[in-house]
Amino acid sequence: MNIIERLRWRYATKKFDPNKTLSKEQLHVLKEAFNLTATSFGLQTIKLVVVEDKAIREKLVEQAFFQKQVLEASHLLVICIQDDVEGQDVEKHFENVASIRNTPETILKPFRADLKKMMADKTVQERRNWSVNQAYIVLGNLMTVCAIEGIDACPMEGFRPQQFDEILNLKEHKLQSVLLLPVGFRAKDDMFADFKKVRKDLQSTIIEI
Repeated sequence: MNIIERLRWRYATKKFDPNKTLSKEQLHVLKEAFNLTATSFGLQTIKLVVVEDKAIREKLVEQAFFQKQVLEASHLLVICIQDDVEGQDVEKHFENVASIRNTPETILKPFRADLKKMMADKTVQERRNWSVNQAYIVLGNLMTVCAIEGIDACPMEGFRPQQFDEILNLKEHKLQSVLLLPVGFRAKDDMFADFKKVRKDLQSTIIEI
């Protein structure tokens, strides 16, 4: 299938087959895709928590308003943001740039200073909101990669982040959960799999200038 056919095949999976699991190779593709997703300035103020443990996911179902995909999917991907973006995050990023690209300090210094000032000028909430925007970019990228790889997924905003953070001990990692993406393979009796996509026509959604 080409990419458009794969995107037509994709849908927000309502019922997963609990007996089917992703291979290590498929899971690795999703991890790599997450890590390669574009983020503003390349700072990567986001992290991916991969939850396979069924016992933990049973506890999470209630906090996701009893959406069974959280438990029935092969894996639950939890997209998280750092609880804040600090000057040391900028420093570490530019250290990484220098190490990988061998970029001279004379070139990096002004960019580092500008980015540190930009972050310092924001409130904590503004920095968190900025990171949340990166999380949505990640979600979109992962959904597309899933479609290409023939992996079913269901993007979710409907859950209680604070309770998820407690169950997954995210505070210890200075993280906050933002989005969920159960991934796996659709159940044969998920009637939603055969529903036609409902989309506006291109003339209604595209403006050409």
